[in-house]
Amino acid sequence: MNDTPSEGQPAPGESGQNLRARIPDHVGEGVFSTGAIVVTGPTEFVLDFVQNISRPHRVATRVILPHPVLPQFLDALRKNLEIYKGRFGAPADPPKPPADARRPTPQEIYDDLKMSDAILSGAYANGVMIGHGAAEFSLDFITSFFPQSAVSARVYMAAGQIPRLIESLDNAMKQLQMRTGQLPPPKQNPPSTQSPGDDLLPPNENRPDPEDPS
Repeated sequence: MNDTPSEGQPAPGESGQNLRARIPDHVGEGVFSTGAIVVTGPTEFVLDFVQNISRPHRVATRVILPHPVLPQFLDALRKNLEIYKGRFGAPADPPKPPADARRPTPQEIYDDLKMSDAILSGAYANGVMIGHGAAEFSLDFITSFFPQSAVSARVYMAAGQIPRLIESLDNAMKQLQMRTGQLPPPKQNPPSTQSPGDDLLPPNENRPDPEDPS
């Protein structure tokens, strides 16, 4: 396993100290995703990052985010996208389905996806670190538990997919607001900037409502 230093919410009993997130070997190489399905659960959001480059389409990894973390994730994604645009310009839009294409049902979406038993239960995360280069974004989902934080899932996405991911996450948050009347408030500890394009978000029946793959 490897350790990488990063700024973020201090561990219990600490104040203003750097957080070190351990990167397990099986997580460090990450997975590439061409889109995401967002499912709204009673206490959490399920993010299924998919690969639909070849058949069969498959879920590359599944991430579980508590409800209060999603608004912070959205804010940081939007901020990073603006930084990206300032450095590299607007990302190229990925191909879109025909306007008259029929919207598939949730069951049809998952009938077409292969999912291994190893990722069926997902990887829990209460924080997210976001970075980007000229062509892609990296998403490090983190479990920030005392005494050691760790990266639970690492996902790479083409920069052009990020606006669609933001749209899917925003729709999921609106679904939760409609269902409950309000969204649980995020913890009062804003994301801390490490460097341009890198943010660490602090931690903080329903039939699922999946969004279409981004």
